[in-house]
Formats: sequence, structure tokens, C-alpha cells
Amino acid sequence: MGRSMTMTVRLSGPLSDFVSANVGENGDYESISEYVRDLIRRDKARSEQEAFDRLKAELERAFAAPDDTYHMLTAADVIARSGAQPGA
Repeated sequence: MGRSMTMTVRLSGPLSDFVSANVGENGDYESISEYVRDLIRRDKARSEQEAFDRLKAELERAFAAPDDTYHMLTAADVIARSGAQPGA
């Protein structure tokens, strides 16, 4: 598992009020740390979903292309296109 880190974040005004309303007895979270971790997890999941959606759209476009636009490639062709050295 990754390392642990401590961060300090200063909030004031409406942001502070919003966080306070979501933490504690009347909120959905027991602590500010729990709230922030959940926000980060959700943002990470959103970012991963966006990357997946981009890849899926690219694959859907590729599979929708007419058959005559496909070209046979050998493994050597793929290696040459990538600039990698065989056996490296």
C-alpha cells in the first residue's frame, strides 16, 4: 500500500460551512478526513471512468470502420512502428 501523508487545508466562508454541514452528527461523514478521502476516491473513479470512456469510444470507432480500411500487420511491423528494439 502507498505511503500516508498529512495535509493541511484552510477553508473559510461558504466552503467551510458546506464541509461543516456534511461532517458530524447531522452530516454523512464522521470526520473531515473521511469526507476528503471520499471526495478523492470519487474524483479518482471519475477520472478512471473518463479514461475508460475515451478508450471505449476509440475502439468503437475502430470497429465501426469499413473492413477495407484495415491493414494486416506482422509483429515486426508493430515493433517498427513503436520504435522499440526487438528483444529489448
